[in-house]
Amino acid sequence: MNLSLADPFSLSQDYPEVFSHSLHYGHSSCVIFNRRGDLLASGRHDGTVVLFDVETGGLARIMRGHTRSVQSISWSHDGRYLLSSSLDCKCILWDLEDGSRKRIIRFEAAVYYAELHPFNHNLFAAAIHEDHPWLVDISTPKANRIKLSTLPRKSTTTSEDEAAPPSKSAASDAKALTLITLFDSMGQYIITATTRGWVNIIHTATQTTIFSSRVTKSAIVTARLSMSGRSLIFNSRDRILRTVHMPALTDEDIEDPSGILFEVEHTYQDLVNRLYWNHCDISPTGEYICASTYMNHDVYIWETNKGSLVKILEGPKEELGFVDWHPTRPMIVASGLETGRIYIWATNNPQRWSALAPDFQEVEENVEYIEKEDEFDYKDRAEMTKARLDREDEEVDLIGMDDAPGNFREEEKSWTMPVLLDIEESSEDDDVKIVGPTAATSQKKKKAGAAAAEKKGKKRKAGD
Repeated sequence: MNLSLADPFSLSQDYPEVFSHSLHYGHSSCVIFNRRGDLLASGRHDGTVVLFDVETGGLARIMRGHTRSVQSISWSHDGRYLLSSSLDCKCILWDLEDGSRKRIIRFEAAVYYAELHPFNHNLFAAAIHEDHPWLVDISTPKANRIKLSTLPRKSTTTSEDEAAPPSKSAASDAKALTLITLFDSMGQYIITATTRGWVNIIHTATQTTIFSSRVTKSAIVTARLSMSGRSLIFNSRDRILRTVHMPALTDEDIEDPSGILFEVEHTYQDLVNRLYWNHCDISPTGEYICASTYMNHDVYIWETNKGSLVKILEGPKEELGFVDWHPTRPMIVASGLETGRIYIWATNNPQRWSALAPDFQEVEENVEYIEKEDEFDYKDRAEMTKARLDREDEEVDLIGMDDAPGNFREEEKSWTMPVLLDIEESSEDDDVKIVGPTAATSQKKKKAGAAAAEKKGKKRKAGD
């Protein structure tokens, strides 16, 4: 998108409004943007990890290593490394410099969810099927695995649990399973969510549970953290979404966690249809949240300040699963459960060509142009040659990129994924299919190019 041609009023929109297009390359099970928002990672049901270029919709990488469905994908802070977890009991750390598998970590059971440390790509936390969560350090040749606790910290239990018999409460907590493992924005703490509705905050360095809070009595299946690290959203089986303000923990809070405030700010639910939520995400600013619905094809958007519903995005005619919000643009992607397509909603950005030429005027119908008397007069050849030589001395940047608006520091932009020219060629059936209003122009160009090539081939055969 050329920012100089975009309408400034459309750029100020905080959330998407219209369906843009869809991408189809295999059956996608999960999707997530990198921190810069220029790449979209998709994990497929066959175990393949695919990277899309957000601007063009084309393929950037195809990485094969898993044998079963990919459950989660996590980006490193600089965007060079990618961690994928799968039902084949493996976590793979990919190096996007050349698309190689840097490390492969095998577990005893399927991996529900895994996330990289924000500033250390050799450290990640994983939630395992019917097992304790693990903190894995792969900085050494032999991975160091540290088991994390699922049990809540007893000193911070709620009044309901204190009223229950100790034996019954302990037996119930012992049966809990961890489904989600997240790092906070600085990586100092690990946030885990269990099937009993408990949220545990674990110190990364000591692996001790410093605080626990029960936000619901049902299982928490999804948890997302905003880019600022101050807002948390939880999706549970009781059909309610909950947002919680993440407290800024200090050393005093670790010693005495009784002063930590971890309360639900807003709850979001459909009181009429009583819909289940498949997945949820929070906007980069934390001002909006979105969620996909069970047995429905809509994406709901709420405002977090007042807790009011602001938009229902409609598009495909299939149930949606994984959703993710773009880090810098008002854009939301979601994966379809039936076809595996990736659906994209964005804002309608009409281009203003007057930004390049102030005297440019848009007309509704063709107008005959009357040129000036000296407009096309022949100029002096010496002046033309001098101007051409001056332009040849100028340095032209063909690979530089303008930064999109966002809150990134310079050190976060230091790495850009290179283009590999020796990658395997994909067959015609494996080409990315882009469908939607914004894809009409590119599809016409592609068909016109194919028709021209076919016509040229026929002329050559006729000449022979």
